[in-house]
Amino acid sequence: MNIHEYQAKEIFKKYSIPILDGGVAFSVEQALEVAKTLPGPIMVVKAQIHAGGRGQGGGVKVVKDMTALEAEANNILGMNLITKQTGPQGKIVKRLYIEDGCNIKEELYLSCLVDRKTSAISFIVSSEGGMDIEEVAKTNPEKISKIAIDPVYGIMPFHIRQMVECLGIEKDLYNKFTQIIKNLYELFVENDLGLLEINPFVVTADNDLVCLDAKMNFDSNALYRNPSVLSMRDLDEEDPLEIEASEHGLNYVKLDGAIGCMVNGAGLAMATMDIIKLYGSSPANFLDVGGGANKEQVMNAFKIILSDPNVKGILVNIFGGIMRCEIIAEGIIAAAKELDISVPLVVRLEGTNVEIGKKYLKESGLNVISADNLDDAAKKIVSAVLESI
Repeated sequence: MNIHEYQAKEIFKKYSIPILDGGVAFSVEQALEVAKTLPGPIMVVKAQIHAGGRGQGGGVKVVKDMTALEAEANNILGMNLITKQTGPQGKIVKRLYIEDGCNIKEELYLSCLVDRKTSAISFIVSSEGGMDIEEVAKTNPEKISKIAIDPVYGIMPFHIRQMVECLGIEKDLYNKFTQIIKNLYELFVENDLGLLEINPFVVTADNDLVCLDAKMNFDSNALYRNPSVLSMRDLDEEDPLEIEASEHGLNYVKLDGAIGCMVNGAGLAMATMDIIKLYGSSPANFLDVGGGANKEQVMNAFKIILSDPNVKGILVNIFGGIMRCEIIAEGIIAAAKELDISVPLVVRLEGTNVEIGKKYLKESGLNVISADNLDDAAKKIVSAVLESI
């Protein structure tokens, strides 16, 4: 789960991580009221959406007085902000963060994430802050350092020294930097984060350290033990189909392709999407019904898939272990009859009670294309979609 910058900075305050004064505004009037509480005169108007690259898209503006602030707040609030991460459809800006200005001496990059390769939390730091870290990795990879933290021992002095060397932190800021890193690590662990990114992390002209931006992503599986974090969820920033899927206990992510996928198991779902790409098409979604789905969940899965107008065909790929194949077959039959599925439908069943499931489908009288294995299923759905266009 993602949260907004202003929400992340509220969490920073609790952990004594240095930020500038600021406040959230949902209207131009509120933006002006927040601005009156700031030292000024330089202030920054920031669009609040769940996507990076806001500045390049025109969603971050520096202003020098209240008149300019009002004008920029009026321009940004309600705009359709398009960035590299939003895609061409963009996101509507419904809230702003009004922040005090800062005289920047150096812009640095600092992030913390769960590294699956090392099964540890790792810090990534770079002296090239204020820009896309992926671009730095391409052009100046030597300016990026990755430091893995042993979960048994936590942050150690040698970790700090490695970061300081990469970032070029001056000696008189060493102690403050050390405390910031320790606090960030504590925040990361206690709140079950998957990613924490500060870009830029700046050294100011008066030789201080400040987090100018903040991005946080939380482990959705751990939200049950972090109700205060869950309360920060902004449904306006999420896809309506993904919200509906979560209400039915389904894991759904909308994609840009033409073939809808319904699979049980995340690994199998990834393999299914890969093989669709291999045969020349693209998946319209990731949808994992889980290992214990019932007839109703299968029907809801079909409804969600068919709600996407880009879907030109559906591939159902089920390996029945805990889930019985006849349950899937019953759900498919019920959904096909209720929803009047008009796009090609390919079904590959394997596992528990597979013969019963195939019998149900065969006797249903529905136009269901049966497949013997995943390779066969992918070929058939891609071919069927091409023929139907």
